[in-house]
Amino acid sequence: MPVAFWCVFAAALLPYFAVGFAKAGPDYDNRMPRAWATSLDGRRARAHAAHQNGLEAFPFFASGVVIATLTDAPPNLVDMLSVIFVTARIGYTAAYIADKATLRSVLWLVGLGAVIGLFLAPLSH
Repeated sequence: MPVAFWCVFAAALLPYFAVGFAKAGPDYDNRMPRAWATSLDGRRARAHAAHQNGLEAFPFFASGVVIATLTDAPPNLVDMLSVIFVTARIGYTAAYIADKATLRSVLWLVGLGAVIGLFLAPLSH
């Protein structure tokens, strides 16, 4: 299986690590998780926001990998851009939780650039 496909798998799982961090604590209410999430603050609120952003970013990335692969983009380029995306998203999540807003924004842009690169990769022939 190509590296890019493993990156799709990793990107799909990453938001759940962030929400796991948000839910860690004795006050988590599984009966009303959405209402509970509105009561969060600090690091746990930022972890929940990172989770939501990860879910939002995932479809664009996954479709970029699929489209690049189906249109015969260079596999090494698709793999490289996928690794960049996942690495940026891991850093983004850590920066979000740590309240490093500027770094978080830079990493978000790196991830977005990688996805745009996936859509443009077929043009590199």
